[in-house]
Amino acid sequence: MSKVNEVEIQKQYIEKVKEMNKGKKLKYTILTMGCQLNENDSEKLSGMVEQMGYTKTENAEEADLALFNTCCVRENAEDKLFGKVGELKRIKEKRGTIIAIGGCMMQEKHITDKLHESYPYIDIIFGTHTLHKFPEDLYISIKEKNKIDDIINIDGEIYENLPIKRDSKIKASVTIMYGCNNFCSYCIVPYVRGRERSRKPEDILKEVKELAQNGYKEITLLGQNVNSYDGGEINKNGKTIKYKFANLLRDVNNIEGIERIRFVSPHPKDFTDDVIEAIRDCDKVCKLIHLPLQSGSTNMLKIMNRKYTKEQYLELVRKMKEQIPNLVLSTDIIVGFAGETEDDFEETLDVVRKVKFEQVYMFIYSRRVGTLGDKMENQIPEEIKHKRFDRLKELVESQIEENNKKYIGTIQKVLVEGTSKNNPNMLTGRTGSNKVVVFEGSKDLVDTIIELKIVSEHMWYLKGKI
Repeated sequence: MSKVNEVEIQKQYIEKVKEMNKGKKLKYTILTMGCQLNENDSEKLSGMVEQMGYTKTENAEEADLALFNTCCVRENAEDKLFGKVGELKRIKEKRGTIIAIGGCMMQEKHITDKLHESYPYIDIIFGTHTLHKFPEDLYISIKEKNKIDDIINIDGEIYENLPIKRDSKIKASVTIMYGCNNFCSYCIVPYVRGRERSRKPEDILKEVKELAQNGYKEITLLGQNVNSYDGGEINKNGKTIKYKFANLLRDVNNIEGIERIRFVSPHPKDFTDDVIEAIRDCDKVCKLIHLPLQSGSTNMLKIMNRKYTKEQYLELVRKMKEQIPNLVLSTDIIVGFAGETEDDFEETLDVVRKVKFEQVYMFIYSRRVGTLGDKMENQIPEEIKHKRFDRLKELVESQIEENNKKYIGTIQKVLVEGTSKNNPNMLTGRTGSNKVVVFEGSKDLVDTIIELKIVSEHMWYLKGKI
């Protein structure tokens, strides 16, 4: 069956469920765990579910359909899922709520085995490669009162033109590729998301153009490893070229109406010169680049199977800063991976001191069943992991204040996202370098990009003035 026909079949199931739900005023809730790719998947699930006649609620007590889109990168996600599913048993008994669980965690057999054993009241379990079939799964569950297991362990196809309900009216994520080929020894992603599959350039550009026409200003290009994107061979200006990530950045940059372009997550080993040049040349590409480090120790990077050394990483940073004016960097760092010595950890601190990252996402290593890291014998005691984490956090926070000071007195373009969570009388938004800015202003400014003067810094946010 062709991919186009499969999507049409699912749209028919959407209509069937919609007809079954006619006049019932049903509600759904969705809990999304994990990365921006999961958030993008949840937008597709919401798009399908709302076309089937459900309206969204944040209150699980009134939900007729409860959806979970899971992540398996860290252990606490499992505890959170099991806790939430346990809470739903009472609600299901009261109102017959349909419980559906999907996402990365469902590709792990030990998780689905536990769900079947301990939570037999779950109605639908679906994996990362069968998300597009959710309308069919829901229809069968409602019609036949059957429990559905819809998981495949082969790489899924890419399905275009699925319904989608965006969470924002001005910012949108666009997935450009799925899966990962890197097999970092700490990471479960290649096992649950499959091998790399890239979308066709014309499909990506069509989606971005439609978003621009609908008023979206900021686009984030998503993939487990975006800069290994491979659009294949295409004909461009009478020549056959290999269409790579640099080509895509330049083409998205040329789309009228889009004002900001971000991307996550790249891999340092794939940061080729043409990508650096595209970032330099494209005025809409934000000059905050996320460049995951994971460890500053060449020894640990080898054990992690990261395919670069400390020296190569620092040379890449030097080259990027030299070529891209006003570049700032963010990163990911894992503390306490198996075998990490005190000297290895000091190497990480050394890189942080030298690069002076704008943002550092710090994680204490969490063992994942099925990865090489989980099988390593020299695991680090939790007490040592936490002490090292605290030392890294102290260093990072000391640099944040220094980094923030350079913004004071500058004029920054800020995309206004809404009211501040801590003060409903203030608005909040983000700069191109992803700094949170709070300021006083009219709520009419929400979902616009405005210029603000930065007047003070407060560690985790800046204060601005119109």
